[in-house]
Amino acid sequence: MKISFASTDGVHVNQHFGWCDTFYMYEVNEEGYHFIKELDASLKLEDEIDKLEYKITSLEDSDIVCVLQIGPKASTMVQKSGIYPMSSNEENIEYVITKIQKMMRENPPLWLKRILLK
Repeated sequence: MKISFASTDGVHVNQHFGWCDTFYMYEVNEEGYHFIKELDASLKLEDEIDKLEYKITSLEDSDIVCVLQIGPKASTMVQKSGIYPMSSNEENIEYVITKIQKMMRENPPLWLKRILLK
């Protein structure tokens, strides 16, 4: 599955979804992970809905987006686009990946099972 992380440095989950200029996409499975690419989301749009739609489009084919924070409207829009929004408290991206891999191997929650069955 593909997970994109909202980050200013490519190391920590430290950006609010609506303010993020770059998402870092990883391919993740139970055995390992690798960095795929940076996703540019830096275009500044005035209208909130246009901005959120642009951010969602910039996530390409991500299954999960991991952010520091996400507002309720953005969260709903992200979910409706087929991407699962996940928040994290300024943790290291690699640490978050290992937590998700552990969930995959042990007893994945329903939201993760749905992604894995795609």
